[in-house]
Amino acid sequence: MLCDNLIELRKLANLSQEDVADKIGVSRQTLSKYETGESLPDIEKCMALAELFGVSLDDLVNYAKEDNMGLRVPPKGKHVFGMVKVGDKGQIVIPAKARKIFDIHPGDNLLILGDEAQGIAIMKEKGLLDLLKSAKGI
Repeated sequence: MLCDNLIELRKLANLSQEDVADKIGVSRQTLSKYETGESLPDIEKCMALAELFGVSLDDLVNYAKEDNMGLRVPPKGKHVFGMVKVGDKGQIVIPAKARKIFDIHPGDNLLILGDEAQGIAIMKEKGLLDLLKSAKGI
């Protein structure tokens, strides 16, 4: 996964192997070995690569396109949680990873927002209350 992600992110950023190697302090040959899977970068180089490409360290190393509807590694702070199926009464199950990241627990109130051009968004009630308080200057 790391080698595939490196290649895709480098090409997406329109950088050569030499460009990336210079930016993280390795030789072009070393970067080539990272991309072929012949060797792995140490944690400091992984952190530098994640920072360079604006992705999370976890996604740089673990993200698999085939598990995420063929989508590329998302920018840091953005997530692809996969597909959910709408039940007979309109219910959905929020994926466990999303519940963990956004600290959603049974009994929490969620606000459903919609924009006909962009889609649906889900926001925790606390997030809305915090937003309203900041807008009022409280």
